[in-house]
Amino acid sequence: MSGAAGEPRVASAQQGRPARAAQWWRRAWGSEGHERHTALLIGKSTVAATLAWVLSYNVLNAQSPAFAPFSAVLIMQVTVYQSLLQSTRYVGAVAAGVAVQAALGFLGGPDLLTFALVALVALTIGRWPALGSQGSQVATAAFFAFSTYISATSDFDKITQLGQIILLVLIGCGVGVLVNVTVVPPLRLRGAEHGIRSLAHALCDLVSDMHPALREGELDEERTGHWRERADQTGELVTHARTGLRTARESIHYNPRRLLRRHRGRTSFQGYGAVLEALERTLYQTASLTRSLDQWSRNQHEEQHNYRGFLQCYADFVESISEITQVLAALDEDKLNEQAPQLCRLADQAQECRHRVSDQAEQDGLPLADPGRPYGVLVIEATRLMEEFQYTCDVLQHHVDR
Repeated sequence: MSGAAGEPRVASAQQGRPARAAQWWRRAWGSEGHERHTALLIGKSTVAATLAWVLSYNVLNAQSPAFAPFSAVLIMQVTVYQSLLQSTRYVGAVAAGVAVQAALGFLGGPDLLTFALVALVALTIGRWPALGSQGSQVATAAFFAFSTYISATSDFDKITQLGQIILLVLIGCGVGVLVNVTVVPPLRLRGAEHGIRSLAHALCDLVSDMHPALREGELDEERTGHWRERADQTGELVTHARTGLRTARESIHYNPRRLLRRHRGRTSFQGYGAVLEALERTLYQTASLTRSLDQWSRNQHEEQHNYRGFLQCYADFVESISEITQVLAALDEDKLNEQAPQLCRLADQAQECRHRVSDQAEQDGLPLADPGRPYGVLVIEATRLMEEFQYTCDVLQHHVDR
């Protein structure tokens, strides 16, 4: 029975694969995103590998033509800058590996001890930080060079074959870089925006859940503990945002597409970098705020103060910053002329709400200086949050005014 019940599910899954594949290709064709970037990388790598094979096999008639297409695909990086950097390191690593084999091979001969010495020296050189992620290619090239060395019949043939390895790698890297530069060179300007939008969206979701509960005074331990947990889990988003900003910055280096008219004015990321740093600090302050609320919820039964008016004012403040995060979650440099003034107006409204929080706390006579109570901490966190959001709005407005 279990086998019969499982067969329809397997058949359904198999039937759904063509539909998912078709959907993937529609996304790749219809909009710029991960799917299109992946399809372009596969296509460009195929073109580069094919050209490198033609040059190495048909033109040079090399004995090991696979080195060229392998090299071409290996250095087909996300950005032109990375392609140039990694190809330089890769050629250096291969040249070092071949040189080690040539030196020790001609000195010691093709025996086991020579191979062990080649491995030792090549693996040691591969640890050189300047080679980066290509350090392992020193040993790989040395091993392939040793295999080529022992199969050659004469010293001249050995030298020719070892030199040919380096030549094939140069051809492959050259073809790979050329294809990456000339065939839709990758320009990841939207990566910076995407990282900021992701952080702002996470923050927006959190504070949007908080202000209704604050307004109603519903601060039970389960709710505040969930807020605290969500705020503490934003580290991965911050890492992705930093990576996106770094990739966006790298993508403009040596990229001919940045010279096109439609991309002018979109090659400076100082403003986005400042906004990202401000959002990181904002998330930190929000995490501190959730910790204070969580600790308060666990000790509310000991409170003797009337704090409902304070909570309602604080809810108004949190709601005002949620409106700011909604705009940041839809950040688009093409719309900054509209979004930056809107953010400034929302920041002014949030400042007014923050002032009311302080006034309400003093009016209710809450013990702001008591370190054992959360009121002073909440007021301070509101001030710090507002400083970061005001700074973010000012940075974006300055970016528009330039």
